[in-house]
Amino acid sequence: MVAVEARVSSSGDWGVQDILLRRSADGGASWDEPRKIVDLSGALEQNPAALAQGLAEPGVTTYNNIVPIVDAPAGAVHFLFCSACAWAYYMRTEDDGDTFSEPVDITDTFEGFREEYDWKVIGTGPGHGIRHSSGRLIVPVSLSDGSGGHAHRPSTVSTIYSDDGGASWERGEVVVRHPELKNPSETLAVELSDGSVMLNIRHESPNHRRAVTVSPDGATGWAEIRFDEALVEPVCMGSLLRVGDTVLFANPDSTEPRNPENPLGSWKRQNLSVRLSEDEGRTWPYVRVIEPGVSGYSDLAADSEGMIYCVYEDGTPSDRGTHVKYLTVARFDLDWIRGRTP
Repeated sequence: MVAVEARVSSSGDWGVQDILLRRSADGGASWDEPRKIVDLSGALEQNPAALAQGLAEPGVTTYNNIVPIVDAPAGAVHFLFCSACAWAYYMRTEDDGDTFSEPVDITDTFEGFREEYDWKVIGTGPGHGIRHSSGRLIVPVSLSDGSGGHAHRPSTVSTIYSDDGGASWERGEVVVRHPELKNPSETLAVELSDGSVMLNIRHESPNHRRAVTVSPDGATGWAEIRFDEALVEPVCMGSLLRVGDTVLFANPDSTEPRNPENPLGSWKRQNLSVRLSEDEGRTWPYVRVIEPGVSGYSDLAADSEGMIYCVYEDGTPSDRGTHVKYLTVARFDLDWIRGRTP
């Protein structure tokens, strides 16, 4: 199954948005019709920070940042999402997305950051969270005071986690904040072979390389941020996934500035590629291009038979290159990434 943020307008993160789900029973060869899986009761509010900047309209329904977490031992998939990037919710399915529990408001988890960081905007994920081998559910999150660009800047990154199967959630330590790292935001997590948790962080620093840090438990003791010189950061969300003894990373591997007059700004979202590491993310010797054209956000998953799935944005109706037309699912295996199959 694939859950997506469906945007009705071109108003970016603050327009009318629903969360839709599509399911496939044949490994992605065919898909059922999309359906809404989130519809909170009552009158929904918009984010005051977005309203203050004229980015949103009162009363607009905006659901954001769906985060699935596959929990095979529990026979469940957990989902976190936000409303107007101001409130966070949790729900779960135990029948592969046929039905869902009622959403539970978990915004109080973010209130735990308040004394340390007076946020106005929050975001779960996006992309999938992880179930650690200890049973802990871990979701990277970002927070902003809402005063800067698009109300998502300046920003801070942390994690939230659950040790009781999603019944309750706690905040982790702050990982990094602006200006220590320029506007860190959408972050990926993976468990390493020794049980530690690695984060791979989107940011806007002019070196355009992904930021990485490691924690022993996914919540505390984060190591000093380092830049992975092998992983280009065009300023876009990516995806990270463990498959057996390997770690995969996917994002637009692009070094072409979106604005030639500002080469240190965002780079074009194109050339979506997947990389493979056999040494826990220290090196990435294998890379294959999935989509050479316009391509943006992506998420990786794998099934029990070793098939890997990448759902990603591609195509664009405008010259901007960040408004996309399609969602595509690619299927491949480790041999394909290693170049052993065409």
